[in-house]
Amino acid sequence: MTQATLLFLSGQDLIIIAVVALLLFGGRKIPEFAKGLGEGIRNFKEASEGKKDDDKGSSEKK
Repeated sequence: MTQATLLFLSGQDLIIIAVVALLLFGGRKIPEFAKGLGEGIRNFKEASEGKKDDDKGSSEKK
């Protein structure tokens, strides 16, 4: 098995992961976890876009 095949998950794999997550965290914790994950991704995107804007601004000043 190569590393490329490890990156792709089938539908059955995703269902198994969802069931395990439900068993581990319970039904009430999963929405909180998803909300935190979404906020983290949003913050990361905003920070990376800000970094790109900073890079463009510094190159224009030169």
